Amino acid sequence: MAKNVLGGDLIVCSSDPMTGFFRTGTCDTCGDDEGMHTVCAVMTAEFLKFSKSAGNDLSTPRPEFEFPGLEPGDRWCLCLPRWIEALEAGAAPQIVLQATHMSAIEFLSMETLIDYAVDADVVE
Repeated sequence: MAKNVLGGDLIVCSSDPMTGFFRTGTCDTCGDDEGMHTVCAVMTAEFLKFSKSAGNDLSTPRPEFEFPGLEPGDRWCLCLPRWIEALEAGAAPQIVLQATHMSAIEFLSMETLIDYAVDADVVE
């Protein structure tokens, strides 16, 4: 079982809409996941606008890919480099720590993760 950044089992980020590199609802990853879809983020209007301007439109439905389009409040497994880009631009969405893959701590400090956590209360 994959682990989250807190060391526990990785929980589901979202099954509606279905997310993740494997489309299992979790932000699990593997060597084939070049985008590193490891950060479970809660979408905001600000982030969706930022992502679209950066070339990744996550808000427009794409039925041909069975993608409904995301709205504020939806959870989605974001590519780690895109979340870092959003952080640097002041548009980073909050993160669900229990659903964010442990590999994210190789690139983000626990302090940053906790600062953006919606579930910071689970940190001991």
